[in-house]
Amino acid sequence: MQDFIDTPVGPVPRVVATLTLRDGLGTIGARTGFTRNNYKIIPGLYCLGAAAKDSPVLITANYKLSFDALRRELAGQDLWILAIDTRGINVWCAAGKGTFSAEEIAYQVQKAQLDQVVSHRELLLPQLSANGVAAHDLKKLCGFRGRFGPILAADLPQFLRIGETSEKMRTVTFTLRERAVLVPLEVFAVGKQLGLAAVIFFILSGVSPGFFSPDLALSRGTLLLVATLVATLAGAVATPLLLPWLPFRQFWLKGAVLGGFAALLLFLGLSPSSGIETAALFLWISGCSAFLAMNFTGSTPFTSLSGVAKEMRHGLAFQISSSVLATLLWLAGPFV
Repeated sequence: MQDFIDTPVGPVPRVVATLTLRDGLGTIGARTGFTRNNYKIIPGLYCLGAAAKDSPVLITANYKLSFDALRRELAGQDLWILAIDTRGINVWCAAGKGTFSAEEIAYQVQKAQLDQVVSHRELLLPQLSANGVAAHDLKKLCGFRGRFGPILAADLPQFLRIGETSEKMRTVTFTLRERAVLVPLEVFAVGKQLGLAAVIFFILSGVSPGFFSPDLALSRGTLLLVATLVATLAGAVATPLLLPWLPFRQFWLKGAVLGGFAALLLFLGLSPSSGIETAALFLWISGCSAFLAMNFTGSTPFTSLSGVAKEMRHGLAFQISSSVLATLLWLAGPFV
């Protein structure tokens, strides 16, 4: 926040378009999952530049990553930004969950007394909120009509200049760079669990005819941990990066195939002591990779809500059965 601007309803905080080092560190925290669940701003009205009564009003979520992306692209613009309470969730996900809605927008419009701040009666809505906002209801709910802008914040300056969206502005992309941005969150999410997993692997791997062998626990546990890291790379890194070129439509199948291939590569460098352990590791890597790949169904424009539900029914059956069978085979390894 820079300072405050006086309005008929009182002072409104003014923000700047330039992001600070603190904003950058916060972005890293959100992208890696450390601050993602609580990375939000206070809902309400904000000013950018020298906003006046006739300046446009842009609606966004109170997820700080969304708010920062918006203001960063609007350097030199004079306008109002109304952040609605999405519980710190981004626009697209909040619209799907019902927290980015016409009712919530109307509530924040009335709370900010926007009709006394601006002379017009138009709100510019993010295109990706269209699945959750009934724009035709806004007029009767708060007296402001809704108008959808472009998908990307980077296109807003051109949109504000020409007053309409082009076909390109309304087209969702999922480029290599856009997919790569999602990778750190998935990798770090798994990393938080690896400490506990290493302990469990150590215990399971040490079970032997002599009840428990520390040597087996260390050697087999390390191998199982390496296999889990390989599954993570296959499902959470390679799958999103190679997404358009992998066979099958469902994400869990893409991950399972890539996980199986990664397991074969692992066996070229690290050979399990028996065929039963090889089968256990193959199933474990394929199942874990399929699970991690399936997480991306909620992050892409490739799927729908019904499609995700259908995929999860099939994917979870494979993932659970392969994990259970892998565990049983791994436990049986020293006894065979």
